[in-house]
Formats: sequence, structure tokens, C-alpha cells
Amino acid sequence: MNSKSFRESQTEWEQKLSEKILTYVRDEIRLELRFFHTVLSAFVYQEDSRLTTAATDGEMLFYPAEQILRLFEKNPAYLDRIYLHSVLHCLFSHLWLRGGRDPYQWGIACDIAVEYTIDHMDKECTRRILSLCRIKLYKELKEMGDGISAAKIYRLLSEKTPEDLKRLYLEFFTDDHVFWPKEEKLSEKQMALQAKWKKLGRQSEMERKRRGSGEKDGEELLSCQMKAQRRKRSYREFLRGFMILKEERRLDPDEFDLGFYAYGFSVYKNMQLIEPLESRESKKIKDFVIVVDTSYSTSGSLIRSFLKETFALMTEKNNFFHTARIHLIQADAKVQSDILLTGEQEIEKLFADFQIQGGGNTDFRPAFRYVDSLMEQGAFTDLCGLLYFTEGKGNYPEKKPSYKTAFLFLEDYEEEKVPAWAIRMQLEKEMFEP
Repeated sequence: MNSKSFRESQTEWEQKLSEKILTYVRDEIRLELRFFHTVLSAFVYQEDSRLTTAATDGEMLFYPAEQILRLFEKNPAYLDRIYLHSVLHCLFSHLWLRGGRDPYQWGIACDIAVEYTIDHMDKECTRRILSLCRIKLYKELKEMGDGISAAKIYRLLSEKTPEDLKRLYLEFFTDDHVFWPKEEKLSEKQMALQAKWKKLGRQSEMERKRRGSGEKDGEELLSCQMKAQRRKRSYREFLRGFMILKEERRLDPDEFDLGFYAYGFSVYKNMQLIEPLESRESKKIKDFVIVVDTSYSTSGSLIRSFLKETFALMTEKNNFFHTARIHLIQADAKVQSDILLTGEQEIEKLFADFQIQGGGNTDFRPAFRYVDSLMEQGAFTDLCGLLYFTEGKGNYPEKKPSYKTAFLFLEDYEEEKVPAWAIRMQLEKEMFEP
């Protein structure tokens, strides 16, 4: 056997052995996290010698064979941690929820969120002695209250110095994020992968409840984050209820018979027998109004988070007609501003210089009067509805408007004060945290 054949044979052997080790690691984690049985089998293994640790894109688990073999010999427990670390990134949707955040800082926040969860699960297969750096940071995170998430950690990191960030990066670095989506707008494949992991998370949560797994701090955190993802899906379906079926100008290949089209050319040489349909029916958002309550009792950061999440859900899979018009209104006891958005590009630019305007008392009636006046002026052709994001303490209109209206509450609200004609939905703060 020549040297080239020997090297190829050795490389192939290393890959096969590495994948056996990864399978062993997966099964070892299963023994302590039995409700993760399906989740842990979601990855397809792929060797990549360019890496120094494992990495995932949500579908593949990329690994460097030499490093896997070295770790298995010297520190096998760390392999369990790497594997579970990558799985939790996918379950928490970290790969797909970066938005406009800085990639470096977002990566550190996601690593901290995952490592915090693993450390608080306190499982034998992933247990480690906590460094002083971790102990200090975990104490700081607990003082923030309301659970731990990558988004909250990201905000905390914005207060850190570059030296602090580097120190935290080195402390919490576990897997490589090189294959995470680079673009803010996800491809269809990435959206499908995100949906797949959401489904896996739901299945694992059901299995955890069935088995009656103990509610340790880490497992409770894991459960809360996965529940937040399900609430986002419910909100997505809620928004779809405001879409309308309308004909738009675009080719409809489903209704076009290519056989008759080709037959026309065979008979008439240079003329087709039928033309392709130039329009099709689509169910999308047309004209829409979003009102945010900017009174003194409403948090500006939550308003921004609500808008980002709402627009992210509304712009999935081309959910707008080409001529859509969205009015984003800020109001407290009066209308403070009205921003007209006519396309997804304007929505993407919105938060570059978005400022919260208001701070007075709450009165819902001025916003409705303003929208009614817009209707009288012919500002809408097909008003799909109005969403009013509020804490719920204000004066409601007595008369039912001519358009579908929903009040979205972040806290418990006085149900008896909400008009019978209004659609209502109670949201939770965790919905806006990855």
C-alpha cells in the first residue's frame, strides 16, 4: 500500500471511529435525558477537518475527526457537553433568531444561555466544576429575574467592555457557529429546519411530562424556553386570521396547462393556443393598522420587541401583497405618530432610527377616531384589521368599528372592561425572548 492510499485509509478509519464515538456520546446523554430520545437523533454527522470543535447548521453536526478522537481519549465528558450544547442551540432557535444583533455578541449570549441551562440541569454526563467567572455571571443573571434567555443576556453584554466580552467568549465557547445563517431573512430551507426543531421541542416536552421528570432549575428553564417558541407559533396563526383572499397579478403555474400551450405552437407555428394566466388568488395581508400604546406604563423595550416579532412573523413566506400599506401608529391619550410602511424593505429599515413617542395617560379612542378619518379619506382599499398592543388600562370605544379589531395584552387585564366586539389575546413576555 502506497503512502497516499494509507493516508486515505487512515482518514476513512478516523471518520468511522469518530461517528461511533458521537453515537456513543448521544446514547450516554439519553440515559440521563430520556425525554430527549428523538431530539438527540436529529443530527446527521459530517466530518470537516477545518474545524477545531463541533458545529451545526440545524441539519448536520459537523465534526473534526482528529479532535473527536483526542477528546475521547483525554476528556470524554466534554464531548457529551459539546453534543448537548449544539442540540440546545437548535431547540432554542438561536441559529434563526439573531435578527439585527451583532453576530459576535449574539454568539456569546447564546453560548452563555445554553451553558447556564446545562450547568443547572446538573446531570452526571455533563457535570463540571464551575469557574469563578461562571459563578459570578450566573449570580448576575439570576438577579435579572423573569428567567434567562439569550436575548436578555445579549442586553446585559451590551454593558460589558470588549475585554469582558473576550473573557466571556473564551469561558463559554463550546461549539463553532460558523454554519449559522448569515442573512437576517431566512431561506425556505432554514425556516423548515427551524420548524423541525420546534416540533422536536414540543415532542420532547410531552415526553418529559409523560415520564414525570423532576423539575430542576435547568430543566424548568429548558421547558420555559420551548414553551415560548410554541406561543410564538400560536401568535403566528393568530396573525394569519387577518389575511384576506384576493387576486394579484402573477403567473399561476398550477392553473396553466403546458400541453395545450405546446399544441398551439405545433398547429399555428408561431402562436400559442392559450396564454398563461397572469393572476392568481393569494391569501395575504393587504391594508393593516398596528397601534402601540406608548403611555407611561408601557415599556419601550417591550414595544420594540413586540414590533420586531410581529413584523418578523408577518413577513414570513411573502405574506404581503405587492401593494400592501401598513400604518404603524403610536398613541397614549392622543395619536403621537403614524408611520406608513408600503413594503418589506421599509419594515427592515424601520428600527434603524425608531423612537418611542408618548408617555402620557392611556385612551384608546383617539387612535380609532384617527383610523376612521383615514378611511373617510380613502387611505385604505382593503383594511384587514387593527392590532392594539397595550397593558389594557384605558378608555375603550363604545361603538364597534367597521374593521376587525384585536387588543393584545402583555399582562392580566380586566376582561369585563374590554368591549364584547373586540378580539383579545394575552401575550407573555417570554414570547419576545429566544
